[in-house]
Amino acid sequence: MLLLACVVAVLHGAAVLFMLAGGLLALRRPGLVRLHAPLALVILALNLAHADCPVTTLELALRAWAGAPAYSGGFIGHYLLAPVGLDVHSPAVQLGLYTAALMPNAVAYGVLGIRAVRRRLSPAAR
Repeated sequence: MLLLACVVAVLHGAAVLFMLAGGLLALRRPGLVRLHAPLALVILALNLAHADCPVTTLELALRAWAGAPAYSGGFIGHYLLAPVGLDVHSPAVQLGLYTAALMPNAVAYGVLGIRAVRRRLSPAAR
């Protein structure tokens, strides 16, 4: 079960990375928007609601089933911030996390929007 918990943690990390960089990836592959936008909105909603992530809950349940110790602070707090001595609940860290998550995606979706408008206004598209 501990191996399965590790697999869940790796997939969770991949989902977080995709949430962070998915907008930029969509600049190259616009079809990724269909996957990225809902995932990013769900992750954002969970964070803004201070709700427990269901993937973290699954990982912790698998760890408990395997007899491994649980952790607190959530996935990002445990795997990314705690090792470098940052508190996930600190306002400065929260601002940094939201900035790191929102800025690249806002820029990417802005560029995608501009591209879509240009395509619609282009005489070659008619």
